[in-house]
Amino acid sequence: MPTTDEKYPGNFIRNIIAQDVAAGKNSGKVITRFPPEPNGYLHIGHAKAICLSFGVAEDFGGVTNLRFDDTNPLKESTEYTLAIKRDIAWLGFRWQEERYASDYFEELYHLAERLVEAGKAYVDSLGTEQIRAYRGTLTSPGTDSPYRQRPIAENLDLFHRMRAGEFAEGEHVLRLKIDMAAPNVNLRDPVIYRIRHVKHHRTDDAWCVYPMYDYTHCLCDSFEGITHSLCDLGFEDHRPLYDWVLDELAMNCHPRQIEFSRLSLQYTVMSKRKIRQLVEEGWVDGWDDPRLPTISGLRRRGYTPASIRDFCRRIGVTKSDNRVELALLQSCLREDLEDKAPRVMGVLEPLKLVIENYPEGAGEVLHLANHPKQEALGRRQVTFTREVYIEKSDFRETANRKYKRLVTGGEVRLRHAYVVKANQVIKDETGRIIEVHCTYDPDTLGKTPGDRKVRGVVHWVAATHGIPSEIRCYEPLFLIDFPDAEHGDRHQALLPHLNEESLKVYHGFVEPSLLDAGPEDRFQFERQGYFCLDSRDSSPEALVFNRIVGLRDSWAKIEKSGAD
Repeated sequence: MPTTDEKYPGNFIRNIIAQDVAAGKNSGKVITRFPPEPNGYLHIGHAKAICLSFGVAEDFGGVTNLRFDDTNPLKESTEYTLAIKRDIAWLGFRWQEERYASDYFEELYHLAERLVEAGKAYVDSLGTEQIRAYRGTLTSPGTDSPYRQRPIAENLDLFHRMRAGEFAEGEHVLRLKIDMAAPNVNLRDPVIYRIRHVKHHRTDDAWCVYPMYDYTHCLCDSFEGITHSLCDLGFEDHRPLYDWVLDELAMNCHPRQIEFSRLSLQYTVMSKRKIRQLVEEGWVDGWDDPRLPTISGLRRRGYTPASIRDFCRRIGVTKSDNRVELALLQSCLREDLEDKAPRVMGVLEPLKLVIENYPEGAGEVLHLANHPKQEALGRRQVTFTREVYIEKSDFRETANRKYKRLVTGGEVRLRHAYVVKANQVIKDETGRIIEVHCTYDPDTLGKTPGDRKVRGVVHWVAATHGIPSEIRCYEPLFLIDFPDAEHGDRHQALLPHLNEESLKVYHGFVEPSLLDAGPEDRFQFERQGYFCLDSRDSSPEALVFNRIVGLRDSWAKIEKSGAD
């Protein structure tokens, strides 16, 4: 579970709950819920809601239920249910009870019958487009359906026959009878039941009428004794309907709905529907693609539960616009990994150095600390040999004084090893450099004489011991700051802003110690960033590493230089 220092700082929701507890409401109990629809994978916006609902309940000694809103069998599946449970548990939270809206289908149906019997609901035979037209606009009132005054007995008969499967989809719906002239359009006789001749992933074909969310949600909250129903601001205008249903049915438990702002994260979309489109249209490699803001994608990329919880704590809980820079999320991760991730060396774009005066066939075992400050992380063995790989970008034939790497005639230190001097470049027939021949100073192991000035320090991997690896480096998926805000629901308008350079794949080499790496083991590749073994594609025979994040926020600098 999250530690005490990760708990939420004071916010308006916590203050409201504290006042309710102090006043003795609900006998001082706090019971919250997280109600995902199993129609996709959770993303980091859901993580904010999870941390809030579970966090405030824990703060007040309460509990949180996990309740799946499985009322739309067209889009829901067991796969999504299992993924949601897996993600919440991975984040470090445990729910009190696991519930489903489908558990209450019978109770919900009978309560709808009560509303019909009380003249508060009726069966409407208008089509979907007609209902929408009759509803009016934000500035003009709606118009009563010609079926609004159907006799109660006829409404009951039709509703029963809807359940019995006598009608086609769209032939009838059940609507509440509230006020077609209400300023809040959500109160203009909302639909609460529709016909769906589709098998449900839990109830199979037992039902062919399914309740709508606005009707289901408030009643499920009441059934479970929820004290505080925390929702995003999209449900603020729905709160009067939430309260209306509970009041008209005189439910014993009337939870308090409180809304907070949704998260908008820079360079990505925070809509489950848009993410699904990216997945289904093949723009990304599944729901766990490391470029996505899904929890499973962040996990596969290498993010830690603690870093995500810390991020959710830092962004806070307000009703104001919650646009957050990606750099904050990355900073939370760097801080979490700084003292935990062992240091290793990995080369992404290898260039071979041949050290001509080092004995052929010889190898020298170096015993290196896995972390400069954390002795508990232990030590590892790295073998130094006559031929090593360095990064292609760490060598130039000629360069000015600002270039702090290896150049012809210049010296650098190979990290943790010797000082080497580049003497000769070997090229292929196309003029591409394939080797750099060097000499080394055997008296410089682990040190640089005070009278010798070298250009810099570069990392390396022994050519004869390095493990070939696929190394994937990720950049933001979109090139515009907040795609949701700039293009709203227009999915096609987002596609031209996809970053074609969001994934770069390198075929490099890593230290042999990484053969023992397990899924979600994280490392700092010195000078490169933080990496983890890919949990899906990597195997002992073919290692695949994902770059979780660089050592610093380079993307913002790249964007700024491009703008300049």
